[in-house]
Amino acid sequence: MTPVKEMKQPLVTRHDMNGVCELSINRPKAYNALSIECMETLQASLDEIREEAGVRVVIISGAGNKFCAGHDLKELQENKSRDFYAKTFAACSRMMMSIISSPKPFIAKVRGIATAAGCQLVASCDLAVAAEDARFATPGVNIGLFCSTPMVAVSRTVARKHAMEMLLLGDFISARRAYEMGLVNRVTSLDELDSVALELANAIASKSAPTLRVGKHAFQEQIDRDLKGAYEYCNQVMVENMMAADASEGISAFIEKRPPQWIKEE
Repeated sequence: MTPVKEMKQPLVTRHDMNGVCELSINRPKAYNALSIECMETLQASLDEIREEAGVRVVIISGAGNKFCAGHDLKELQENKSRDFYAKTFAACSRMMMSIISSPKPFIAKVRGIATAAGCQLVASCDLAVAAEDARFATPGVNIGLFCSTPMVAVSRTVARKHAMEMLLLGDFISARRAYEMGLVNRVTSLDELDSVALELANAIASKSAPTLRVGKHAFQEQIDRDLKGAYEYCNQVMVENMMAADASEGISAFIEKRPPQWIKEE
C-alpha cells in the first residue's frame, strides 16, 4: 500500500472580501517565524497586491494563536554564514519597506506574541489591532543579538525612551502597554479581534482609493522633513489633491449632504 503524502501547507494564506485582503503567515507550529522561504512568499503576495485595484486595505495576521515570533532562529543557526545572514535581513527589510511604501493601508491583527521581527512587522503596518492576550517584545538583547532592524520600525512608531526601554530590557509588554505607547491603535477581546480589525478595514476601504494612496505616500514623505520642508511639500500635495476628481466629488457630496460616489479604479 502506497503511503499517502501529507500535502504541504502554504506559508502564507490569502482571503479577500469586499476590497479587504487578509494575508496570514501560516507556520503556526513555528510561531509563524519568518524563514527565508516564508518572507519570500509574503513578499510575492505584497508585490501582487500592490497592483490590484480591487484590494483597498490589507490585514496582516498569523495562523493559530500567535502573530509572529520574528526570524527563524533555528534556520539562522543551521546556516552560519555572512551571506545567509545578509540575505535574511535584506529580505526582511525589503518586506517591511514594501508595506510602508505600498499605496494600500496595512493593519496588523495581533494575538499571542509579536516578538523581534514580528514586533517590527506590527510597527511597519499603518495601524494595529491587538487582542488582550497579545504581548510584544524586542528580546534580542537577551540572546546576544540586539534587535537592530526591528529598532528601525519601532523607534519610528513609539517615543525614543519607550523604544530604548523595549530594546535594552528585552521584556514583554502587554497589549494595554503597547496601546499606551502608541504601538497599537485598538485593544479588544480575543472573541472580537476579527470583527474589530475588519470593521476598521471596511471603514478605510469605503474611502476614495486615490485619496488614500496620496495620503499614505505624503505621510511617509513629510514625516522626516523639517517643519518648513514638510509644509512646503504638503502644500503641493494638497493642491494636486484638490485637482482630483474624487476631491471635487467629495466636496460636492458634503455640500449636498449625500454619500460620495468615488471613481471606480479598474
